[in-house]
Amino acid sequence: MTTALITGSTAGIGAAFARRLAADGHNLVLVARDTKRLREQATELHDRHGIEAEVLTADLATDDGIEAAATRVSDRRNPVDLLVNNAGFGNKGRFLEVSMADELTMLKVHCEAVLRLTAAATGAMRERGRGGVVNVASVAAFVPRGTYGASKAWVVQFTQGAAKDLAGSGVRLMALCPGFVRTEFHQRAGMGTDNIPGWMWLDADKLVASALQDLARGKSLSIPDPRYKALMGLVKVTPRGLLGGITSRTGRKYGPQ
Repeated sequence: MTTALITGSTAGIGAAFARRLAADGHNLVLVARDTKRLREQATELHDRHGIEAEVLTADLATDDGIEAAATRVSDRRNPVDLLVNNAGFGNKGRFLEVSMADELTMLKVHCEAVLRLTAAATGAMRERGRGGVVNVASVAAFVPRGTYGASKAWVVQFTQGAAKDLAGSGVRLMALCPGFVRTEFHQRAGMGTDNIPGWMWLDADKLVASALQDLARGKSLSIPDPRYKALMGLVKVTPRGLLGGITSRTGRKYGPQ
């Protein structure tokens, strides 16, 4: 049985990855900040699917938390075969309305943690000649969206670049770029969602199923829904000045993930 480590595993996309991978027979390492929720999740998945679910309490906004997760994901004696870097959050507000401390915390979680965990995981995976990494980004990576969009754009560029560097090693890397998904993301950030059209919402479980199919196909970028693939096609041909105006009015209000 293979083992997958998932950050931000207790809710949303991370929880959907945990459910799907457990159902497929993978052992899990569940990483989040809330020990109680982690233990409840681990017990439920173990009882339902008969897999082993390890709990690792870690705050990826801190050096200690990142180091704890990096140590586990690079453990040669208990190897991790799939890393899902899912932990993330949004800040409500325009540039200069959000505190610098919060902006820097976002970069710590979205960029530094992803870099360090990916490096730790792929180093061990390359030695074994197999493994995979899914770095959860966002369609916000492709539009002007302040620090959030910039951090997710970094995730996409970093992941695709690393995928090319590791081509032929047996290690696959993929950036996953969802749109609006019904999770705790917006509620935690205090963002309203009432005006978001129903057709724009994605189901987390279907999203994960599509993402895992794309990873198996060897894709380095996954936009797992035809609706968002079409929207991103329009983004490519929209003038950047016009696009910036649109996203400054809507993107910051809702904060897609």
